[in-house]
Amino acid sequence: MRADADAILFSAKSFAAAMLAYYLSLRIGLPKPFWAIVTVYIVSQTSAGASLSRGVYRFAGTLIGAIATVAIVPNFVNDPVLCSLVLAGWIGLCLFFSLLDRTPRAYAFVLSGYTASLIGFPGVLDPAAVFDTASLRVQEISIGILCAALIHRYVLPKPMTGQFTGKLAATLRDARRLAGDALTGTPEDNRTDRRQLSLDLLTLQGLATHLPYDPAPVTPRRRTLQLIHDRLARLLPLTADIEDRVHRLGIGTGEDDLSALVGAVRAWIDTTDADDGETAARLMGRARAVQKQLAAGAAPPGGIIGANLAGHLAEMIGLLHDCDRLGQGMTARWHARRAASLHGPARARGYVYHRDPWMAARAALGCIVGILGGCAFWIGSAWPEGGTAVSILGVCCTLFGTFDAPVPFVVKYIVGSIYGVLISLVYSFVVLPQVTDFGVLVAVLAPAFLFAGSLQARPPTTFMAMGITLTIPILSELGTSYTGDFAASLNTVIALFAAVGFAAVSMSLFQTVPAPVAIHRLLRVSRRDVGRRARGAAPNEAHWTSLMIDRTALLLPRLRASGQADADVLDDTLRHLRIGHAAGRLRKTIPRTTGEAGAAVGALLSAIAACFRAGKPTDPADLVDLDQRIETLMAMMGDGAHSSRSRTVDLLIDLRFALGAGGTASKENTAHDR
Repeated sequence: MRADADAILFSAKSFAAAMLAYYLSLRIGLPKPFWAIVTVYIVSQTSAGASLSRGVYRFAGTLIGAIATVAIVPNFVNDPVLCSLVLAGWIGLCLFFSLLDRTPRAYAFVLSGYTASLIGFPGVLDPAAVFDTASLRVQEISIGILCAALIHRYVLPKPMTGQFTGKLAATLRDARRLAGDALTGTPEDNRTDRRQLSLDLLTLQGLATHLPYDPAPVTPRRRTLQLIHDRLARLLPLTADIEDRVHRLGIGTGEDDLSALVGAVRAWIDTTDADDGETAARLMGRARAVQKQLAAGAAPPGGIIGANLAGHLAEMIGLLHDCDRLGQGMTARWHARRAASLHGPARARGYVYHRDPWMAARAALGCIVGILGGCAFWIGSAWPEGGTAVSILGVCCTLFGTFDAPVPFVVKYIVGSIYGVLISLVYSFVVLPQVTDFGVLVAVLAPAFLFAGSLQARPPTTFMAMGITLTIPILSELGTSYTGDFAASLNTVIALFAAVGFAAVSMSLFQTVPAPVAIHRLLRVSRRDVGRRARGAAPNEAHWTSLMIDRTALLLPRLRASGQADADVLDDTLRHLRIGHAAGRLRKTIPRTTGEAGAAVGALLSAIAACFRAGKPTDPADLVDLDQRIETLMAMMGDGAHSSRSRTVDLLIDLRFALGAGGTASKENTAHDR
């Protein structure tokens, strides 16, 4: 019922904004005021912050696209082939940058592309009027943006901040559940928890992008958002490390110090108050004391593996406490230094997006090829409506080109367009001829737009709703006066469906990336980057961790689409994250590890880099060789007196477990005793 109420409220506000924009455009005397209506429905989002940010990006994209069109069409109109090539190239370039950006700002690039398509291709028939057309289009769109922003911001606004803080609270609960399950849960429980936290972080980042535009009186600071993200991101590989050690050592309900520590941490996770900093500090101190005892061989069991586990537990306690404190103060005006002084890394990196220039270039090239194919048919056939058809084709190639498999979304848009055409024909030739007053016009338009707006508020039917809300204003010709030209309407309908149908075919051939291909590409790039980390080419741990979490979030929907079992793939991604993290940190210890041990560490990292450099799956024989190298190096470190010995041994243990060749506890203890 709440979802229905939200959808109805969104629809009513969007319709009010659309009619206000339409009225203002009529009063000003703009020739095509229906573009203001279309803009309102494109810009409107279910939250006030998202609506304003989308409006800002749309205005920027529209302005840039209009300027580009004015620069291109008059200069190349005498050569239709070259003009088509330049326009298609611009649209493809805009799609390329939108795919690289991957934030809501990418919408500005999308708009830059399809604004050029909407104005440019029909404009070749009258190039002298391109500037006037572009100027009028910017004015019409600006009015739509302004009305949508005002209505959604000031009329029963739905702030994004409340949605964000609610999602953050759920994410913190998911983080605590993951930490608790790492101590006592099953591998499947832990895998599910890690998957959920990865998606939570991606969702939080998407919401956080709109917070600067939100009307809430207090919004979370960007610095605080980055701090809490870095700590939550670190929990993902850290809990996997802890899970491995707990299972390897067989820790249960024993009475030794390590088992008692694990039990105390589990109890703290289940019952602690987020403000109880003293308890967290005492528990961290206890974990460090157990770590020192086990590292010195003064207490069983586990030896250096137990010491490694105790150190990780101390880090996890600090991170969880830090997340709770930051979460509670998220909406308060904390000073950045107070947030940074809590336990954990002082420098915040924030969310890092995976960007793949090759895949973006592939999609952009497919877009260009599809548009040029439409232009070739238009030029060859001299179809009078060809400019309109190609302009719609360009819109489809950019608007849906950000998806790996765009055709299902295009099909939904086609279904919505069919409904939109039928409704438009009824309006154009049955209803509108009887309307002589603006108030009556609003009343007769209300049923269709209110219904379509409620569909737009629901993600499964958003693209179908767009087919309705974008078709009715244009096809019904809601202009300054009623025309009722059936032939013109029929030609527009033919151009619409020809363009969208051709777009579906073109995008299935040139812009579709099969899910297995996308999965393989992500895994290959991850393996390659592990090699780069081992060579020291990417030294920032927070950047690496966040990047791999984003890749995990990208893998999840693709795995569902491919029908593959996701357990092994996600485990591989986590393994790559842990190997890269340990290898990168181990690389930093080389300057402090002198003599033969330092050379051996460098040789080990070179072997890892060679193993992962090609981006191919690792061979089991390579893993066995790496395991033997690590065992030899740990024995060498046990004999030395390096200042960084303890830190290096810890990282070697992390690396050994991450490679999946962790050996046995007796091996580690034997190496330590020697």
